[in-house]
Amino acid sequence: MHKEQTLIRIYMVLLIIIIAYFTLRKLSKKSPELLAKYLRLAGLSVVGLLVLYFAATGRLNWLFAGVGLVVAFMLRLMPSLLQYGPQLHRLWTNFIGAKQSSQGSGKPVNPGSMTVAEAYEVLGLQPGAAKDEIIAAHRKLMQKLHPDRGGSDYLAAKINTAKNILLPK
Repeated sequence: MHKEQTLIRIYMVLLIIIIAYFTLRKLSKKSPELLAKYLRLAGLSVVGLLVLYFAATGRLNWLFAGVGLVVAFMLRLMPSLLQYGPQLHRLWTNFIGAKQSSQGSGKPVNPGSMTVAEAYEVLGLQPGAAKDEIIAAHRKLMQKLHPDRGGSDYLAAKINTAKNILLPK
């Protein structure tokens, strides 16, 4: 009997591996947005099934202890997290703005909306940098943040605008 149970477990593991292989193979051809949606759904499903399993077997008490522990740590960390509030808010608004512009808002960055100081800051240069430094900084940033390499249209437009402000034609 013990040998039969072991054999059944081995077959179950092999079946799970085969299903996972074909699923991953099929998902590798899907868009990243669809993959993210599937990943969230799979994660929530796994969490839900684990909670149901632990509730059915009477071992849910560790979950409540863990929630209490997380709440206690969050209350202790809240003052130190709040001191970074303005920076986190600025990062979040920049992220949302870049995400919206890369999703096809199609609004080019207005060259008049950037000052010379902001242009130097975007390129990571000190005011009064030489023409070669500006070109090199622009090239380096565009190689990292170009939309064809995973960057956003918004950031590429900002970098190009900064270069155009500092190097008028």
